[in-house]
Amino acid sequence: MSIPPQSRVLITGAASGLGLALVHQLVDRGCRVLGTDVHTELPETLRGLAGVSYLTLDVTKDVDWSKAHDWVVEEWDGLDYLFNNAGVAAGGRIELSEMDQWQWIVDINLLGVARGCRTFTPMLKQQGSGHIVNTASAAGLIHPPRMSEYNAVKAGVVALSETLFHELKPYGVKVSVVCPTFFKTNLTESLRGKDEASQKMAAKLIDKAKVSADDIAAEVLTGVEKGRHIILTDRDGKVAYAAKRFVRPLYYRMMAQASAKMAKGD
Repeated sequence: MSIPPQSRVLITGAASGLGLALVHQLVDRGCRVLGTDVHTELPETLRGLAGVSYLTLDVTKDVDWSKAHDWVVEEWDGLDYLFNNAGVAAGGRIELSEMDQWQWIVDINLLGVARGCRTFTPMLKQQGSGHIVNTASAAGLIHPPRMSEYNAVKAGVVALSETLFHELKPYGVKVSVVCPTFFKTNLTESLRGKDEASQKMAAKLIDKAKVSADDIAAEVLTGVEKGRHIILTDRDGKVAYAAKRFVRPLYYRMMAQASAKMAKGD
């Protein structure tokens, strides 16, 4: 089922990366989009886009979510799609990850998604319709070494999404979770951590990725239109997840090889 024209869509992290790509492709479908991000002024990337409104929304702040809810009620009297997309990156060896770094990524990547779901679920249940799309990562399904905090929060988003998939189904509300691997984005700008070697490795994988944010956005929307719960957007993620589910010894060998390769650089 295609996303209908004039659908009411809210996207967090809409000023760049996957969020911006989703904005463009949803506008092309004739949707009305409320793009949100932490910027206090309308980002240059969203200027001049027909059908797009902008609202400052820091996903860690309850007051900002309340303002977004009020805006949706006043301007649209409802919501059809909620894309909880905003996120940051962190990683490295566990002994080098400080607790303030853990708190930072939990607040944004996990609790930011939880706040979005909690804010709009009553509205969607009352409507008896709507679709929540949470951006996690392949790291939420498979758990490579030296990515403890990122793996943990993304796995949390997958678990939250599965819980809500079952919880909201009786009310006619759909839930999907997006699980891409590395793709070209500005996520490297948010990278934090004291493990410089791991940071450089992650940045290299992102920068050398052959898949773009536009490619991922197209796969996301196809998955949404097909009603998929877990949306795997690229071949690498599909192969790794299949290995973990069906050929667990192969999956463990893959992880062991990756860990051994990283350890040689220590």
